[in-house]
Amino acid sequence: MKKRVAVLGATGSIGKSSLDILSKDRDSFEVVLLTAHNDSAGLEKISCGWPSAKCVLSAGKHGKEKLLAAIRETRADITINGISGAAGLEPSLAVIDAKSALALANKETIVMAGPLVFKLAAEKNVNIIPVDSEHSAVFNLIKAHGSEKIAEIILTASGGPFRKTSLKEMEKVTPKAALAHPTWSMGQKITIDSATMANKGLEIIEAAFFFNLPTEKIKVTVHPQSVIHSMVRLNNGVIYAQLSKPDMRHPIHDALYWPDTRHSDLETLSFDSLTLEFEKPNLQKFPMLSLAWEAARKGGLYPCAYNGANEIAVAAFLEQKIGFLDIPRLVEHVLEKGWGALDSLETVLQADARARSLAQMYIQGKC
Repeated sequence: MKKRVAVLGATGSIGKSSLDILSKDRDSFEVVLLTAHNDSAGLEKISCGWPSAKCVLSAGKHGKEKLLAAIRETRADITINGISGAAGLEPSLAVIDAKSALALANKETIVMAGPLVFKLAAEKNVNIIPVDSEHSAVFNLIKAHGSEKIAEIILTASGGPFRKTSLKEMEKVTPKAALAHPTWSMGQKITIDSATMANKGLEIIEAAFFFNLPTEKIKVTVHPQSVIHSMVRLNNGVIYAQLSKPDMRHPIHDALYWPDTRHSDLETLSFDSLTLEFEKPNLQKFPMLSLAWEAARKGGLYPCAYNGANEIAVAAFLEQKIGFLDIPRLVEHVLEKGWGALDSLETVLQADARARSLAQMYIQGKC
């Protein structure tokens, strides 16, 4: 029997990579739902390859309601959430409520509301499989060795385009320069997050919730080649790593076939001319890492505030309303306002709205 698949954010980079994997094994998969925010032309083009799939645009007054209804009605066996940003949270909850396995590329789902998400998944007996390359690597390494043997996890970061740029030079960084990622081809928001290392900050928070680890057991190392996607250190001190070409189709492939490990025709890694470098992250240049560790350590609604403030800051930077280094300054300003306990979806949405409002006020003072 074919596995029924829904692809949320089908016109984005994750969605397109997912459909590439799915198109190569039509005997195993049936795409039942394709969604996009407002890219109607892109969605129509994609739907030609999957004529039986329901297509939904989530933008507009009733767009979100249509999206959530489609998730409930299509009864997918597995749903890939490739939606960007906080907009992916409620669709993720709807997927779990519909008892579909969740292949999660939307890290904001876990950052904003991790405890709620995993509580609902346990109640509905739903599996959440990470699609971020780093968390996919840790997920599989823990599966191989057992969670009780893990002393710490080590997330790798490319370092982005400003790894060797001075702090003084970073004050003058333009959106064009920040969007020139040296390794990965991604959407604008995640590319800017990689440049500030906020993306790794979000992954620190996500890892704390996903793998139920204290922040002191979550480490980061800069690895510019992006070949090692993450590592685990066992209790005996030995480190195990997951290596592959920097191609998001690898973790997507793993998630779609999970719990099986199937053959893939994706390019494999050769050691014939491979050089691997590592360095300690510069927290002075990239304070979004320290702010993320702090938000994860404090818990509650702090991670949600971190995410909401960052989303507003990135949008303002792309619109050239603030400078590159104003992004962490803004996020720190918002986190200083104090954030309460996470006890319901309502409190999460309220905290998100408050963080965004405080961020907009900060921007208005800079303009």
